[in-house]
Amino acid sequence: MTKPLRKAVLPVAGLGTRFLPATKAMAKEMLPVVDKPLIHYAVEEARAAGIEQFCLVTGRGKTAIVEHFDIAFELEATLRGRGKQAELRMLREWQLPPGAMVTVRQQEPLGLGHAIWCARAFIGDDPFAILLPDDLILSETPCTMQLANAYYETGGCVVAVTEVPHEQTSRYGILDIASDDGRLVDVRGLVEKPKPEDAPSDLSIIGRYVMMPEIIPHLARLERGAGNEVQLTDAMAKLIGQVPFHGLRYEGRRFDCGDKIGFLEAQIAFALKRADMSDAVKAFLKTYCAELFG
Repeated sequence: MTKPLRKAVLPVAGLGTRFLPATKAMAKEMLPVVDKPLIHYAVEEARAAGIEQFCLVTGRGKTAIVEHFDIAFELEATLRGRGKQAELRMLREWQLPPGAMVTVRQQEPLGLGHAIWCARAFIGDDPFAILLPDDLILSETPCTMQLANAYYETGGCVVAVTEVPHEQTSRYGILDIASDDGRLVDVRGLVEKPKPEDAPSDLSIIGRYVMMPEIIPHLARLERGAGNEVQLTDAMAKLIGQVPFHGLRYEGRRFDCGDKIGFLEAQIAFALKRADMSDAVKAFLKTYCAELFG
């Protein structure tokens, strides 16, 4: 029987050096896209997929992330006193129930696989989603919900995948494909950051996963891979043949918000989807385009 998908792990221990000096005293996951921080989008997406329990894998200087999901008594009292009921309702709408979020500390930056291993007690014997907040996805159906639906269809592990330019395969975890129906890919193998001449395909894993707890013993070996880090991809490869393993061509557009250009593009794309902002954004875009292109 397929176990319900109710848990999610969100690795948020990275230093965000590509956004210095903004991230010198601020967690990169708290950088806002329009008016919500990246971590907020990730938790919203997971909740839409039926996730009820969250584990943040944090590091030093990340306390603001935890506080973002806590009750702000002083702020709520101020809003109430000023009659700002809409703002008060908005805060309460995305408030998590007590005990729904826990944190564990990744003391050393030893890679994504190590971060997931740090959450092993939270994971236990349950399937779990992984969401990397740097990957922000604009879609009609939230990406994690798409993965959850595929998981209930196939069982086992499901990863979100997308085509990448062949010359960029060395930046990503790449799938070796057994079969492909255009939506779901039966995965035969995984290769972390292969050179283009060695890449088995151009299908890359992005920052959304549904994993089985069987991955934890493989991560527990703390074997170093690419970049001398504990790679999640290496442990996932060892699950192939042990549990069903599929890639899902998700519907939506991904923005790499760990990159400054991707982050700026996400601001515009998400603002254009907002009924209260789209007209104003289109107006200033027209002005800039006229200045640039005549």
